[in-house]
Amino acid sequence: MNKSLLISLAISPIVSAAANTPNSNTPNIILFLVDDMGWQDTSVPFYNNEKTNLNKRYHTPNMERMAQMGVRFTEAYACAVSSPTRCSIMSGMNAARHRVTNWTLNYDEKTDAPSATLDIPDWNYNGIQPDTVTTAYNRKNTTPITSLPKILHDNGYYTIHCGKAHFGAKTTPGANPATMGFDVNIAGGANGAPGSYLGTEFFGKGSPQEVKGMEKYYGQDIFLTEALTIEALEALKKPIAENKPFYLYMSHYAVHSPYNNDKRFSDKYRGKFDEQLQAGLNENEARYAAIVEGMDKSLGDILDFLEKNPEVKQNTIILFMSDNGGQGLNNVRQGRENRDQNFPARAGKGSAFMGGVREPMMVYWPGVTEGNSLNDQRVMVEDFYPTILEMAGVTQYSPVQTIDGVSFVKALKQPAYRYERPIYWHFPNLWGETQNTEEGYGAYSAILKGDYHLIYTWETGQKRLYNVREDIGEQNDLSKVYPEIVNELSKELGNYLRQANAQRPVIKATQKVCAWPDER
Repeated sequence: MNKSLLISLAISPIVSAAANTPNSNTPNIILFLVDDMGWQDTSVPFYNNEKTNLNKRYHTPNMERMAQMGVRFTEAYACAVSSPTRCSIMSGMNAARHRVTNWTLNYDEKTDAPSATLDIPDWNYNGIQPDTVTTAYNRKNTTPITSLPKILHDNGYYTIHCGKAHFGAKTTPGANPATMGFDVNIAGGANGAPGSYLGTEFFGKGSPQEVKGMEKYYGQDIFLTEALTIEALEALKKPIAENKPFYLYMSHYAVHSPYNNDKRFSDKYRGKFDEQLQAGLNENEARYAAIVEGMDKSLGDILDFLEKNPEVKQNTIILFMSDNGGQGLNNVRQGRENRDQNFPARAGKGSAFMGGVREPMMVYWPGVTEGNSLNDQRVMVEDFYPTILEMAGVTQYSPVQTIDGVSFVKALKQPAYRYERPIYWHFPNLWGETQNTEEGYGAYSAILKGDYHLIYTWETGQKRLYNVREDIGEQNDLSKVYPEIVNELSKELGNYLRQANAQRPVIKATQKVCAWPDER
């Protein structure tokens, strides 16, 4: 059966008298999460409502379509790398508290780069686990949680995981979304990237990053993003036919490397003159843009499915988010390293600067959100946990973990409403791709409050202060101009990290634990 017929069948209307109706008090919820997508990697503007040159590079008509349907958040944030963000979505905890502060893969193995000067603290490199685990093996270097899908499942939701999981190490229960409260798991495991996006390459079978569960597509000329979308839409038919509310966690591997050629879209970008770069797009950049457009097509297929089932659409909330900033290194992306890739923000994935943590985010809530609107309420990724539960009408739940997230439902229902929501980042780790502390990489913690972003580098004790309202590119360090703001934010950051029982690196030469931000 060809791909076009498969997708046509997947988005066809569901003829059932039992389909969800607009009168239902329990909404369906779709969380559409993209991997490694920078906040400007789209034709939808997320900065000052004006298109940047990066926005002009990409073609994402379905993101534009969703933006017309709902609200864009212009100050949405996540962790700088993947697993911490995904664990925060599942748990409602800040990374400082769940301690899965770097990306995970193999059991009992840290993924940090080696260092001659720092000893990395004993973080939770085995990821999060369901709160039912009891054995020493499953409790080692991990955080047991009452997961978001488990609570939804217990409150009558049919829960579907599709795509990348990456919140538990191999051989642990948390590596399998089915143990975390999902009724259906499509292609989710411990791996943080696809071994390959290509069905002709069996999606990387045999590699450490192989995508499992997609064997039916082995050998087919199909891109992983398309195959996952077909499977997700097929899975939705069951709860719709049974008149059950559903939660679909559509968690794409795209747009993470490897940049395999998605030939459906790549030709339009290959060699195309780019205003930002003042050059033609190279092969890597053309392939990257094609993967972005393939992700956008998936969003469009889901929107088409809902359009063909209007009773379902009128009762379905969609949230769109990326898990960390886009790549900022020119070994994989074209342009000036840490400047062009997420412009006007600085740096990228793995960095404390805005390019590493600022995300594209949209919400469509029928009858609640106003189409083509903007909202500058600050949102951090752990906020999705209490927000989704409030959307679902779930008010009685008792998770084993402390919830750091703050629901942004009121900001959706009352667009003019704003609340102060300090945002904290904690990365006492060493990301494997670069240790350039000048560009915000290396071991750091940070706080964003009001106009100011304070970045604390653990190894050196350096503190940098930026007014992100006026200087989104974080080029002007104001730490010597406003020492009182530095002291105030250092104290607030230090107090939060202590309250969260956050771990700290150790200086190898002295074997002393690095000082808290307010002790330097």
